[in-house]
Amino acid sequence: MSRIVKHLGQVDYTPTWHAMQAFTEARTDSTPDELWCLEHPPVYTLGLAGKPEHLIMPSSIEVVKCDRGGQVTYHGPGQLVVYLMIDFKRMGIGVRELVRRIEQSVIDLLAELGITAYGDVNAPGVYVAGEKIASLGLRIKNGAVYHGLSLNVDMDLTPFSWINPCGYAGLKVTQLKHHGATLTVAETAAQLLPHLERNLAVTKETA
Repeated sequence: MSRIVKHLGQVDYTPTWHAMQAFTEARTDSTPDELWCLEHPPVYTLGLAGKPEHLIMPSSIEVVKCDRGGQVTYHGPGQLVVYLMIDFKRMGIGVRELVRRIEQSVIDLLAELGITAYGDVNAPGVYVAGEKIASLGLRIKNGAVYHGLSLNVDMDLTPFSWINPCGYAGLKVTQLKHHGATLTVAETAAQLLPHLERNLAVTKETA
């Protein structure tokens, strides 16, 4: 079953989150998966287990407590967000394997750009030389997932210094621009999508 890709531009966080919930609630076994590519205005999001003490500096940036996994992260213009509405029970794989394949898609994209990146089994996301370039947080409901990944492209990273990113004090973040990749968010999405399609198309039976 082919996936539907939607390019939504810059959209507010909360209505987009609620739209993901509604989509997942209404889906059936025959509902095609969807990938939503977008940017958000500045916002901090706290996962289900998110601790407010990881917001270490007061700011005027909105804080939204949401229903994904993980701690606190920042979204803002110049960051590619891809929300993955995937019925992963069709794939015959577990959640950890799904996370690994999403991370691998980002790693493959960065390799294409000449950037060496890697995942961390103990701290989901993608890293370059110890600095986080992509974050990942999912919510599972009825064998389907929503939420997804964020990849820093060309953005103001300052708000990350006002939190413990993903709950890790002192974790440094980076972005494509710092590694010589001069892509827009839209161009980054266009190059990432084929990697996601390839990695997510492989089922357990054919892996």
